[in-house]
Amino acid sequence: MLLDGFPDRRADALARLAAFAPRMGADYATGRNTDPGPDAPQAVSGLSPAVRHRLVTEAELVAAALANHGAAGAEKFIQEVFWRSYWKGWLELRPGAWDAYRAERDRDLASLATNAGLRRAVETALAGATGIACFDAWMAELRERGWLHNHARMWFASIWIFTLRLPWTLGADLFLQHLLDGDAASNTLSWRWVAGMQTAGKHYVARADNIRRHTAGRFDPAGELEEAPLPLPAPPPGAPRALPRADALPAGPVALLLHEDDLHPESLLPPGARVGAVGAIAVPATRSPAGCAPMVAGYVRDAVADGLARAAAAHGVRAEMLSPGEVARWAAGHGLPVVTPWAPVGWTAAALAGLGVPLLRVCRDWDEACWPLATKGFFAFREAIPGLLGRLVGGSGEG
Repeated sequence: MLLDGFPDRRADALARLAAFAPRMGADYATGRNTDPGPDAPQAVSGLSPAVRHRLVTEAELVAAALANHGAAGAEKFIQEVFWRSYWKGWLELRPGAWDAYRAERDRDLASLATNAGLRRAVETALAGATGIACFDAWMAELRERGWLHNHARMWFASIWIFTLRLPWTLGADLFLQHLLDGDAASNTLSWRWVAGMQTAGKHYVARADNIRRHTAGRFDPAGELEEAPLPLPAPPPGAPRALPRADALPAGPVALLLHEDDLHPESLLPPGARVGAVGAIAVPATRSPAGCAPMVAGYVRDAVADGLARAAAAHGVRAEMLSPGEVARWAAGHGLPVVTPWAPVGWTAAALAGLGVPLLRVCRDWDEACWPLATKGFFAFREAIPGLLGRLVGGSGEG
């Protein structure tokens, strides 16, 4: 399938999911690391923006993989879905890592004003004028499409950090500005992992032969990359906190406040829940001090509008798109308890905390099961996947 656009409505995301499901097995496992270019057929689904905003859910992806290939046949695809949940859980258990990233990012941004050499180097990279053909092409692709193949993201981050010697936080901030699937956990922690800060002493090094092989020969940066760097120093991560409890839902009718982190309201509340009002907020521009690209803002706007329309249809009520400043008026107008999907650590959670309106947070079974297990590295988490399959999607760990 050509990645010629990313669905911003649930109906289109489900159609892409159905079309890709037959390729979640061996095709994905053997081709997922190869990036043949934006105009060539890909072995990956292109569903990451839809999953990030939960136009489709992780459970739906995994259920399709199991139905088409079984747990063994779709092992690699299923693991990639769980990687997203692992990252979110890791950050939810250690929210200080997000705060530390933002503080370091702000210091690095401030240094651009006083360090002319750094400023020129960053401007050269942002312009795609480094002379490293693969990096410059990925910069253009990021700006034009709002997406990069996962392997290209790793190469890009490694070159940014180790070859160009630029602050990792500014690269992470660049991705948040431009990626349609950008989220606080996957983005921050992936950049930390490439840098060698997430797992002590383990960093990801972009190598010319690997890039040549996995771009089908499109690029060959032989002699252009730093291929023997040391990982960036970092203190060990803090101990995980206890995950806060979700709120109990009241017995009577409620108001539902949606946001960009979870746009599948049809499956959020228990059967029979009565919803008397529906609203939504979206604050994608707060993901970075520089805001976000118009493409990202437009994608979020359209995805939230789709979620609102489906919620209105499901509950037979009028739905409103709200600014954060309008939520208190909206809440007072209907007088109902306001429930909202749990927003993981990030800009949406910060916006919700600043509304000045009591909110009851609903945590999905998927997140309640996965997040508490993200206390160590992914490979320890991976051992729990067979049990999670049986618990969450009715599948088994057997092939």
